[in-house]
Amino acid sequence: YVEKIGHRIKLNIKDGMAVIFGDCHYWPGDMPIAHVALVKFIRKYQPVAVICNGDVFDGARVSRHPPTGWAQMPEVKDEIEYCQRMIAEIVEAAPRKAKLCWNAGNHDTRFSARLAQTAPEYVGIKGTDLPDHFPDFEFAWSTQINDDVMVKHRFRAGVHAAWNNVLHGGVTMFTNHVHRLCVTPITDYKGRRWGVDCGTISDFGPTENKFTYGEDNPYNWGSGFAVATFKNGKLLPPELVQVQDKIAYFRGEPV
Repeated sequence: YVEKIGHRIKLNIKDGMAVIFGDCHYWPGDMPIAHVALVKFIRKYQPVAVICNGDVFDGARVSRHPPTGWAQMPEVKDEIEYCQRMIAEIVEAAPRKAKLCWNAGNHDTRFSARLAQTAPEYVGIKGTDLPDHFPDFEFAWSTQINDDVMVKHRFRAGVHAAWNNVLHGGVTMFTNHVHRLCVTPITDYKGRRWGVDCGTISDFGPTENKFTYGEDNPYNWGSGFAVATFKNGKLLPPELVQVQDKIAYFRGEPV
């Protein structure tokens, strides 16, 4: 079942698979390899939960950061419409009874932040907040699975984010934000837990205009998403779907 407590969604999963993806940063015209793999994966494996872990929307035009020179940025309207198209593909692929959860990311909040800051009189009017445009998903800051797994867009930052998330959170944590794609195990007297960086759905590199702010530096990022499988209420070792050489792999086989 799914339960909403304030800003947190609570899921109970006894047996089944949860797919966790984020940092899509969809721009009109994009068709990332990891997105295609995500839709095919969901359709094939029929997870009991699909968790969007933030930053589907990029919001370059409503960013607090100045534009990079004359870089071309899409209009907010065009971004939202394209995000809706891409998310609709994910919803269509998911089982009818799957739980659809969305943990807001810092880019997602750009959508309403500009209005809240400059035109607070419009707050609460339908269409002024991101969830209004994606009614199939339950929105929150975090999603808790059973008693010992937390999924949220970000907690600690930096190259050791996954390790520090578990160390300071005390539970297994699936996060995005840093765009890395890896599983970091931590074992202590309480047992074994994992910090999972869930990567980015976006393609990246010198041809991607939305990442011009990176000045064509090497990115320690990974395209793909994470898979959490539960047996008798216990999380099995987390797995990844990873894009390598323009092919997405899961358990050594192309998706």
